Amino acid sequence: MGLIPNFLKCCNKKASKDLVDTSRPENTDENTERGNWSSKSEYLLSMVGYAVGLGNVWRFPYLTFEHGGGAFLIPYTIMLAFSGLPLFFLECSLGQFSSLGPIEVWRVVPILQGVGLLMVTITTFVAIYYNVIIAYSLYYMFASFQSVLPWSDCFNWADEFCSKVPRVSCNVTINETIITANLTWVNERNVSCIANTTIRQEVEVPSKQYWEKVALRRSVGLEETGGIVWYLALCLLLAWIIVGAALFKGIKSSGKVVYFTAVFPYVVLIILLVRGATLEGAYEGINYYIGTQSNISKIMEAEAWKDAATQIFFSLSTAWGGLIALSSYNKFRNNCYQDAIIVCITNCGTSVFAGFAIFSILGHMAFMTQKSVPEVADSGFGLAFIAYPEALSQLPVSPLWSFLFFFMLLTLGLDSQFAMIETIVTSIMDAFPQRLKNRRIPVTIACCCFLFLLGLVCVTEAGIFWVNLIDYFCSGWAILFAAVLELIGICWIYGANRFIEDIEMMIGKKHWRFWLWWRACWIFISPALLLAILLWSLITFEPPTYGHIKYPTWGTALGWCIIIFGLIWIPIVAVIKIWRAKGNFLQVCRPTENWGPALAQHRGERYKHLPDSSPQNNATEIPTVSEKTGYDNGAYL
Repeated sequence: MGLIPNFLKCCNKKASKDLVDTSRPENTDENTERGNWSSKSEYLLSMVGYAVGLGNVWRFPYLTFEHGGGAFLIPYTIMLAFSGLPLFFLECSLGQFSSLGPIEVWRVVPILQGVGLLMVTITTFVAIYYNVIIAYSLYYMFASFQSVLPWSDCFNWADEFCSKVPRVSCNVTINETIITANLTWVNERNVSCIANTTIRQEVEVPSKQYWEKVALRRSVGLEETGGIVWYLALCLLLAWIIVGAALFKGIKSSGKVVYFTAVFPYVVLIILLVRGATLEGAYEGINYYIGTQSNISKIMEAEAWKDAATQIFFSLSTAWGGLIALSSYNKFRNNCYQDAIIVCITNCGTSVFAGFAIFSILGHMAFMTQKSVPEVADSGFGLAFIAYPEALSQLPVSPLWSFLFFFMLLTLGLDSQFAMIETIVTSIMDAFPQRLKNRRIPVTIACCCFLFLLGLVCVTEAGIFWVNLIDYFCSGWAILFAAVLELIGICWIYGANRFIEDIEMMIGKKHWRFWLWWRACWIFISPALLLAILLWSLITFEPPTYGHIKYPTWGTALGWCIIIFGLIWIPIVAVIKIWRAKGNFLQVCRPTENWGPALAQHRGERYKHLPDSSPQNNATEIPTVSEKTGYDNGAYL
């Protein structure tokens, strides 16, 4: 008889423990099925790491320099307010409210679920080439472990066009014979050049030839694939091992890694800025970046506004699905509005700050090579793997600075890559919640292995052409199109007022004046602005090139096929939804029966009709087609 009271005591203790677990502070999961971030700081660092990427270092400073220096910050800030921040806040709120990834979150407007598939498809393509860039950074980081940097001079791999200094020659008269002589030779012998015969020869700096001849073993074009560059393939494998190891437990493991990977780039930027500011010519570089060389008239050009809006949009990583995926692991009452403000300001501030570190070093390089700052300034691969390495090679203890710079690029890239892979894995787990419930590790490993194999084409001798092609097409029109449909779906079809009520369930009631700005941006300003950028980009489309090398027609066609492969999901899913709803178009424009907060205690009166989502009730749940609404209850399609 004494066994029953003892058994009841044990049950009561377990029940009390479970009750305490759901009410403890941040270190306990609120959603035991899906899991939550272990702490608010892990979420914020992950969001900052996702938003702050390579573009903040290798694209924004150059755009600022190109569009009038400090004057460029005017359109940049305005575009942040009108397009970047509103969409960022919307996606964070959407993911947190529903606790769903970028595909399943479209239970809110089922007919547009193809938009979620578009986001994940494009993210997958980007993840393939983004890890190749991380592999480049790893290769250069390892190459920095030498007493003399291998790209610091024209060694045996260089050709006759390699030179650290400009080559200038002129015609001179020697013993009544006219010859062409190097200007250095002429000056040493105190000989005069014949008037108007000075010629500046085309040369390539050692870092450029090292990048193309040694690191890439670049072929002549996309059509000449060549073999796999084995050391880049090994670096790519290492990059995927790092990503897989950081994500093997999902956010529980990646949340710990970002404490280092999200903070370390700021340490390096500060070190590079302090070092750069002490170098000769640094002031001239910063002056061109954001000083007295600023040209306010530049912002009167439409191109400056288009570049500002594009940079804001892509820098914040909106419409890629990652913001929704990361926010879906938040606790329901988290202040997502405050988070959006913090991350957006941090991202933009990092871009501006990185420019000082970059241009101080470039100013010194211009001084040493006796060139102007515009001649040495570059963006993208040209900055990261040619201009900046060339500048660093001229500093004392150059291997140290080179290592720090490429380690910074590595950590910047890894944070963004973590979020992209988490987006893909989250979407897969959401598609089959019961079948894959305890299989996150195998899913993550399988995903990394599959993407590694696909990425091998990017480490062939034509690899850089593939990387550039995917980047050119995937980072443009498709994502802009997804963003416009996202705003239309949430704010026009679902309803901005209804969405605001959902947000207030999480962060509390706000005065109606608080929502005026957000409502105006979500409904009118942001969609119009993004649509204008999309149309502008399509109208001014030019076939991709890598430097002066043009892509073959079939390469451009392949790029468009990549975009179409993502866009095609939108009509396909819409047709399937309408067919399953027995032809009733309006039914698939309304939220599904299971749309709303994941946990019963958060649903309130508005969502009290939802079935209990506790583990025991979900264990045997099979997605079915609702007789009342005519659409499915949980599966993708």
